[in-house]
Amino acid sequence: MAPAAIDLARRGFAPGAASRDFSAQWKNPGDVFSVLLILGGDVVARALAQLSGSKITPVAFSFGWVAYAVSAVVSAVGDNKLMPPPDTSCQVINAKSGISRTNSSWIIGRIVRDYDDWKHEKVSEYLTTLLDARDKFDRQKANEELRGAGDTLKYPKRAGLCVAVYKAEEAHAGVPGYDFVYWLGFGTCILQLGIAAIPCGIYGDWAIIQITAVGMLLSLLTGSLPQWKHEKWACRDKCDKDIILTKGNGSQHTILILGQGKGFDLEDLAAGQIDTDLLPKATTRFALLVLAVLWVLLLITAAGIKQNTWFLLAIGGVGIAQNIYAAGKARTPAAYGMSLTLVEVIGSPKVMETLFAVEKKYPYAGSSMVGTFFPGGRLTDDEKNEWQHLEYSAKDRREAWEEQQSK
Repeated sequence: MAPAAIDLARRGFAPGAASRDFSAQWKNPGDVFSVLLILGGDVVARALAQLSGSKITPVAFSFGWVAYAVSAVVSAVGDNKLMPPPDTSCQVINAKSGISRTNSSWIIGRIVRDYDDWKHEKVSEYLTTLLDARDKFDRQKANEELRGAGDTLKYPKRAGLCVAVYKAEEAHAGVPGYDFVYWLGFGTCILQLGIAAIPCGIYGDWAIIQITAVGMLLSLLTGSLPQWKHEKWACRDKCDKDIILTKGNGSQHTILILGQGKGFDLEDLAAGQIDTDLLPKATTRFALLVLAVLWVLLLITAAGIKQNTWFLLAIGGVGIAQNIYAAGKARTPAAYGMSLTLVEVIGSPKVMETLFAVEKKYPYAGSSMVGTFFPGGRLTDDEKNEWQHLEYSAKDRREAWEEQQSK
């Protein structure tokens, strides 16, 4: 009989072996934590982008840190940056010159993305009046064409354009915003240490708390690199530029921010993350390389833990939950160091009427948005005449407006 056949015959029929293997795995999952450590690096990157800037960045130790640490080295060496690109596309327009650029700043991207969450309640109230006016107009028009047709129309989701005018307060670079999202990171770290202390106190197993403590230290060191602040707030402050933030043609909301010599230079900020003057220094790249090596060594060490692994999984699960929350949670502009105060809301069910109203109140601001909301440039004769009239008086109106603002 062949050796393979003899070995197979010796094994016998053991239907309970699989059950025992499953039972052993669920009692003490083996190598699962080390595998999970290499998943979810993008979540860690976004959490760091949200909370970084100060000397301590409370992004909890979790699954995904090893993958992130390795990718951070690649980004610093290849892409020459640490901050991830913005996850929302928007346009940044100089309200005076009309120059428009595509945003590359994480801060501006998140401010625009989260606008529905942080916008002033007066903006919501004004938008409701626009929607009501649009609904009434649509129903009347439909009833004129066919009696009763207006009653079947649904309430509109959009209505023209709503421009909220904010004034900038004193801006502070390097202040990540000490809100609930920030402090939750510290609370998560304390909870993780508490979980890690359980097997140490009950069974004398200090391996879990050692892995947890080292992981926390490495995560804090990674988030404390000065390069985060340089890239995140890559702009001048004390700026008097008036800047328009918009998602472009078809968007319901547009934000006009009056600098007033207090805010960030948002034009600088919009281009800052791709500025070649902000390339990571050799010391930053070396630090990232060392941290990546240490993370890999931690991964190898964690793979050797065979007992009480459920505690380690719980620690990683709590950490990734905090990472996900920090990465996705909507925050106010103040959380990025730029507090804004609402001045007024301007809007109309018709976009062009809104632009006319903005131009009359804030010279050059309305005309700077025409190319964005009417990219084809096909205006009616009345609209062209109105813009020519406003352009003729724009310089005088601007000077009068600036004089009024300086008082």
